[in-house]
Amino acid sequence: MEEKKKGFFSRLAAGLSKTRENIVSGMDSIFSGFSAIDEDFYEELEETLIMGDMGIQTTMAVIEDLKKQVKEQHIKDPARCRQVLIDSIREKMDLGENAYEFENRKSVVLVIGVNGVGKTTSIGKLADQLKAQGKRVILAAADTFRAAAIEQLSEWANRAGVELISQKEGSDPAAVIYDAISAAKSRNADVLICDTAGRLHNKKNLMEELKKINRLIDKEFPEAYRETLVVLDGTTGQNALVQARQFMEAAQITGIILTKLDGTAKGGIAVAIQSELGIPVKYVGVGEKLDDLQKFHSRDFVNALFQTES
Repeated sequence: MEEKKKGFFSRLAAGLSKTRENIVSGMDSIFSGFSAIDEDFYEELEETLIMGDMGIQTTMAVIEDLKKQVKEQHIKDPARCRQVLIDSIREKMDLGENAYEFENRKSVVLVIGVNGVGKTTSIGKLADQLKAQGKRVILAAADTFRAAAIEQLSEWANRAGVELISQKEGSDPAAVIYDAISAAKSRNADVLICDTAGRLHNKKNLMEELKKINRLIDKEFPEAYRETLVVLDGTTGQNALVQARQFMEAAQITGIILTKLDGTAKGGIAVAIQSELGIPVKYVGVGEKLDDLQKFHSRDFVNALFQTES
């Protein structure tokens, strides 16, 4: 298990290499290039963090924290600021104790995301992980309007060795969820994962559909623990943040799955999402293999980003 974790860490570190070049190399040249901690020093750091898609709000919070620590610890050497900054970023990303409570309860997990972000793939990988833990998992193909979405989910269900509940393309998504809840109850499933609507071109319809699904689950399966995950494409940077905000209007989001971190210079968005929206990044994806979706650990992420082991 430790070897598997180490393998993922090295893939994460490799995946974050573009972000590292974007943020960390710029930061390190500031730490080594300045002889004093002054406004210019802070401004340069600020610019570097914003360029790495850490977001203005998050960057300001990190810089303010740094200024406070510098004052309290009487730090004079810019190089000493590196570790303080790393610690501040790590702190902003900590998930707390109960991030994966749904694994230990009878749960319904709604998974939302626009086309192309890796939603169906993430569901398949998550199902595989839960099955490996000995859970009985059922998938519901309720993203019924996207061409080939049902076939794609069916393929992943086969790969993960879990059951799939589906209807024909164009069916009412709530009807699929209804069938899936019935199946989950009768077959005593541990986790029901629902692939739900992901279209943002008509926000009103999307919101109504999600609200309808949520009402149905509340009515038909009130005892189930609820988890609602939004899948975001890490390569889109600040646009991912905008998408998350829009989905927050339609559903009570409990976590983020951040995909495609292996190909982006915008990995700083993981920090921004958590800090600005108050929603934890719970899983990160760094490739196409079944085990390329892993639970998010702030320490691992920050260590991989800054290539440190502290």
